[in-house]
Amino acid sequence: MKTAIVNVRVYDFKNYLENHFVVFDRQILIVAPMSEFVDEGYKIIDGKNMLLMPGLICAHTHLYSMLARGLSLPFNPKNFQEILDQMWWKLDRHIDNETTYYSGVVGAHEFLLNGVTTIIDHHASALNITGSLASLKKSVCDLASMRAIMAFEVSDRFDVNKAIKENINYIKRFKTPYTAGLFGLHASSSLSEQTLLQVQKVLKDIPIHIHVAESEMDQEDCQSKYKMRVVERLHRHQLINENSLLVHCVHVNDQEIEIIRKTGAKVVANITSNMNNAVGLPNLVKFKQRGIPVFIGNDGLSTSIANEYLNVVYGMHLHSKKPTNFGLVELTEMIIDAYMYVSTLLNIKLGRIEPTYEADLLLVPYIPISPVDNTNILGHVFYGLMNSFKPKDVFVGGKQLVKDYVSTNKKLILEYEKAQGVAEQLWARIQGEK
Repeated sequence: MKTAIVNVRVYDFKNYLENHFVVFDRQILIVAPMSEFVDEGYKIIDGKNMLLMPGLICAHTHLYSMLARGLSLPFNPKNFQEILDQMWWKLDRHIDNETTYYSGVVGAHEFLLNGVTTIIDHHASALNITGSLASLKKSVCDLASMRAIMAFEVSDRFDVNKAIKENINYIKRFKTPYTAGLFGLHASSSLSEQTLLQVQKVLKDIPIHIHVAESEMDQEDCQSKYKMRVVERLHRHQLINENSLLVHCVHVNDQEIEIIRKTGAKVVANITSNMNNAVGLPNLVKFKQRGIPVFIGNDGLSTSIANEYLNVVYGMHLHSKKPTNFGLVELTEMIIDAYMYVSTLLNIKLGRIEPTYEADLLLVPYIPISPVDNTNILGHVFYGLMNSFKPKDVFVGGKQLVKDYVSTNKKLILEYEKAQGVAEQLWARIQGEK
């Protein structure tokens, strides 16, 4: 049965429409004023006092971090490398495919409740590399019905051959409207010349997904060992293909930015994570000036991408010390660019509330207390909704996954409840490490 959302305001980061209706099944079929509505036996949802928006995208996350909340470890880092050593690399050394699956369960469940319908994940799991991305797909795409683009981060701290094979196998096996693969690399500092040469042999034109110059230490390591900067090193090995995701890029210079532009790569900003790790903030204005698309990720922190939208704008104000240097127009461009990117990889149309686009939709309660029209709607969304963004209903491919703020997927909820036991086992392995 087709669904009709009636009496609703519509906003897709491009157009704002008052008192419209939207009919959809897997895709959006009709968008029109209520004056034209004729009930043709639809399932009716009343959207009065609500805003209909497209599902949101998190362009870089680490689902394997989901079961680490509250984990108490000896932790007194003095720099970014020690954050990795004392926390994250201890964690991923003990992740197996069961842990991976339940990390995906927790992440998918919570992302959906926060209106995120598509994620780009960067995975790591030392105990089980082979089959790890399929384990994520099983929970995130098959069970939870989210869309997800997967990659395993190749690193010299893992079995490199297995990690390379895991990326290639996933990319070859899975190319659907719900999932696809990128080739994951951790960061220059954990990738030897031999490893990059191995990757180069199999990569061909596959886009990579890699952390780049997140901290100054990544650049210092690269310059010390290879007498060049991180982006230059990756480019020398012919690894930066069109649509590659270069994540963070906090400490890149103008020459590196030009390489990024020429290769057709994209940048993913993770402002909250950068602040949390005290590594600095990227200069997003420079990327925008060079015409480089920049997307927004969470780097495995909060599953609320709306919170990241806030911190992108506020962080850039602080970084530039100018309250007008980066604003809602630039934020909108970042959001729209991410929709276009994911649409390309999944071979579908996301991000618009128009006929032929996928019905990935959010119904968000909002009663504007001041005038609203197409010229100021983003201000209403940013300042009126993002601080407490919770959609009432969430749809992916026309399927209602959240109804009245609660998941409709009973099996997902049951699996979510089992995750605590898996987390306990994970913590025991980590804390028992010698």
